[in-house]
Amino acid sequence: MNLLKTILEFELFSFEEYSLKVGALCLVLLVYLVTKVALWLLKKSLFRNKSVDEFSKGNTYSLFQIIKYIIWVISFGFILEAFGIKVTILIAGSAALLVGVGLGLQQTFNDVISGIILLSERSIRVSDVLEIDGDIVKIQEIGLRTSKGLNTDDISIIIPNSLITTNKVINWSHQTHLNRFRVNVGVSYESDVEFVIKILEESAKEHPDVDSQKNIEARLVSFGDSSLNFQVLFYSSTIFGSDRMKSDIRRVIRRKFIENDISIPFPQMDIHMKPSK
Repeated sequence: MNLLKTILEFELFSFEEYSLKVGALCLVLLVYLVTKVALWLLKKSLFRNKSVDEFSKGNTYSLFQIIKYIIWVISFGFILEAFGIKVTILIAGSAALLVGVGLGLQQTFNDVISGIILLSERSIRVSDVLEIDGDIVKIQEIGLRTSKGLNTDDISIIIPNSLITTNKVINWSHQTHLNRFRVNVGVSYESDVEFVIKILEESAKEHPDVDSQKNIEARLVSFGDSSLNFQVLFYSSTIFGSDRMKSDIRRVIRRKFIENDISIPFPQMDIHMKPSK
């Protein structure tokens, strides 16, 4: 015991009144290991049920992330105390410095606060499919400052959390099982409107991902400068691959238009010149 006490009280470093001993390093290591083991056990406990749906998994992930950050903050406080640094005195003494740092890192703090909101509010969860600034992204991870998602090109995207909380975001995963999509197309003014509507509805119905039980409807939406503008609306459970699905339907529409001599006009403008008097 005396040998152990001697080792723990061995002084590694000293500066004026401060000294670092082996015991302090051992205590820091112990706090770190206990924190890692506690988080590992907590994660195993929360995610032990493999049969839960994506909605419940997202809730569990959000809860784990909040608890993890709280535990690490507490552990960091213990580590500072182990090194002989009084946390309360440190916070009080650095108040002015923290204000200056806060102004410089305003956007970072905004992202962190947004991350806390996302994790606690749980309006967006892991595996949710979002539409952000026109991009379709599947959320893979929600962090304290940034979130990670995968777009339709299988490219991993790092998203600042403030972008999600402050912008208009469509969460496709919060919809019903079926979602409605639309494809727009313009045809020449000489085309038979009823025949075009029939072709558009048949083209959408041919795609295997389109739900044939739900109503497939084509509409004449406007009289354009160069074309009659149509829109075909349909339902599908496909969200993440919706761009590919709509591309396939456009190809079918294009093929049927060629087969039935229906033209998609180029934008055109007539110029009338008056003779000078």
